[in-house]
Amino acid sequence: MLVPPPLSLYVHIPWCVQKCPYCDFNSHALKTELPELDYIDALIDDLETDLMAYQLINGQRPLHSIFIGGGTPSLISPAEIGRLLRAIEARIPFSDNIEITMEANPGTVEAGRFDGYRQAGVNRISIGIQSFQDQKLQRLGRIHGSQEAIKAIELAKSAGLNSFNTDLMHGLPDQSIADAISDLKQAIALDPPHLSWYQLTIEPNTLYYSKPPTLPDDDDLWDIFEQGHALLTAAGYQQYEISGYSKPNKQCQHNLNYWRFGDYLGIGCGAHGKISFNDGRIVRTVKVKHPRGYLQANKPYLSEQIAVTDSERPFEFFMNRFRLLEACPKQDFIDRTGLPLTTIEANIDWALKQNYLQDNGDQWQITEHGKLFLNDLLAAFVEDDE
Repeated sequence: MLVPPPLSLYVHIPWCVQKCPYCDFNSHALKTELPELDYIDALIDDLETDLMAYQLINGQRPLHSIFIGGGTPSLISPAEIGRLLRAIEARIPFSDNIEITMEANPGTVEAGRFDGYRQAGVNRISIGIQSFQDQKLQRLGRIHGSQEAIKAIELAKSAGLNSFNTDLMHGLPDQSIADAISDLKQAIALDPPHLSWYQLTIEPNTLYYSKPPTLPDDDDLWDIFEQGHALLTAAGYQQYEISGYSKPNKQCQHNLNYWRFGDYLGIGCGAHGKISFNDGRIVRTVKVKHPRGYLQANKPYLSEQIAVTDSERPFEFFMNRFRLLEACPKQDFIDRTGLPLTTIEANIDWALKQNYLQDNGDQWQITEHGKLFLNDLLAAFVEDDE
């Protein structure tokens, strides 16, 4: 039987100043005045529609976390972010220790802005730095420079937030090992509580996909990771997921809920959601993607609703769960998928024989060997159509 997991909320803000050549998110360069009043109104209506449709209006599942992503959410004024958060809390209660994160671009943040967002209810900021080298930032299409990046982090440190995150990329076009490690050392010196350090990948439907830049080779990428991981560990950061490092007790709670196969509503253009029901159903949702269609009056916000079948659930569960480095309680599989352990007994036995997993009695732990062959491990749980 399904045990409904913690509930989070993702809010998508689709606009940015300009589209980065590596970005495959649902983002649109702002060419006219930002329709922030109309968009916040639509987000509130979208949430209300979801709460009614999924019968979440009785308050039995308070919100565990909120993540406002984009695009560039910091284009929206603190006043309107505050109006949105008040409207959300009026419709669905907040847990006592709710984490409310908002993404921010250093090029759109002014001195008083972080304090305004904090007063509006945001208690965690995620700052999209990507690099501290001006030449690399220009290649990535970023609108900020290195000094703005440093200033944004210093502002976040003084804003009285519960925590903040610094987003940093490696494996950039024509980036040397020394360049990548220099960026990481600069980030560590600024001492953020949380550091997302991830490798640039070329995704379809991006400018980099149609005009690929020269990226570091696999040997250099491995050296960057090994040296960088050692630096982060020595500085007191703990790796808790593939690209997430944090100081003790500063993990991103919203991301943890994703990776633990928790539930989340998704509101805003192209936002994704996943909801579990007491009757055993698990449903994924996608909202209307383009702002023009999303803001159109008298239309449904929902673009797709997909049922996650019993045969798909093991792969979906482990695809998320094995992103985390923490041990996976076996009971979580039962509670979050509604399936008995016998469903995956043969798959788990195979993974144990391959030394991809370790069985600790009531938990599974991915091994160091398993991390290196994660795709092979996950493939063991893919539904066999034959």
